[in-house]
Amino acid sequence: MKTSFKLVALAVLAATGAAAQAQSSVTLFGIADVAVRNVKNGGTSVTSLSSGGINTSRLGVRGNEDLGGGLVAGFWLEAGFNLDSGTQSDPDTLNKDGTLKTGRFFNRRSTVSLTNSLGEVRLGRDFTPTYTGWSDFDVFGDNGVGAGGKFLQKFGTTVDTNTRADNQVSYFTPGNLGGFYGRLSAAAGEGTSGKKYYGGRAGYAAGPVNVSLAYGQTTVTPLAGTGDDKLKSMTLGASYDLGVANLMGYYTEAKYASLKTDTYHIGAIVPVTALASLKVSYTKLSASGSLNGVSNDANDSSQVALGGIYSLSKRTALYASYARVNNKGNAAYVADSNPTAVAGKASTGYEVGVRHAF
Repeated sequence: MKTSFKLVALAVLAATGAAAQAQSSVTLFGIADVAVRNVKNGGTSVTSLSSGGINTSRLGVRGNEDLGGGLVAGFWLEAGFNLDSGTQSDPDTLNKDGTLKTGRFFNRRSTVSLTNSLGEVRLGRDFTPTYTGWSDFDVFGDNGVGAGGKFLQKFGTTVDTNTRADNQVSYFTPGNLGGFYGRLSAAAGEGTSGKKYYGGRAGYAAGPVNVSLAYGQTTVTPLAGTGDDKLKSMTLGASYDLGVANLMGYYTEAKYASLKTDTYHIGAIVPVTALASLKVSYTKLSASGSLNGVSNDANDSSQVALGGIYSLSKRTALYASYARVNNKGNAAYVADSNPTAVAGKASTGYEVGVRHAF
């Protein structure tokens, strides 16, 4: 049966009041973000009202309970939604054989955790360490037309862990290690190709500096003729806040069988006034390798992105973003998937929107 976004959301809101009696704290939170967006892929242009220009629209509830002795139990339930249409961002769909593929309601995060002085153990659906390893250093935060997520690789596989993983068990180091931080994660595939994952991230963040290294791999259906069944990803990311500008960038290497992509991102967030800032970034993807006699060497791509944010208050902001993607060979990366991508052709996108957090 198709999940009703409205009914489940109301149930979460109702449960919040009851849960507050048993929890040390319970918080209802969310973001409403929508923009007027124009995208041109090849020779086709589409103007739309799109959700999530600088932050993904979401509704969530989180809480914790002090169990004594320094032990804290917590939960986090977070659902993404499309503000322009009121629909959930991960809806029910049909498989190729006509069977129902049930969408995730709490598609962004659904976790329970235990935390003490030794760190945190977290169980459930959450970001993977390889995703945060580069997205924390993406000038556009992997949102809107300038997002870096368009360059994430699947190489034609069924991988489902590029951003988040279901059935994930993670350990996070405590926050009192003098700036050093780390995480280890493993996700059970439960017999489904593209879901079995393990990875980790280690870094140092103190003062103006943040640097980290992340690695992960996902088990996919073995490639005929080679037996290769691992999609591997490694990312080195760093940022340095100069005060007049926050410089950031990352390098990601993705591999599957003989296919490989190297992605480089560099950019800056520049505060103009106490209320306004500018963003600029450049991303380059270099492809190499071949599969079944088809070379991937010429399928390179690059992106230039510009943006600005003006805060009307601590919770509300106006923004504008622009991105241009240049594709070579059969590369088909786009500022947005509507309209349909055209291999080897440029894609441009711009948007003007408003974001309200609560």
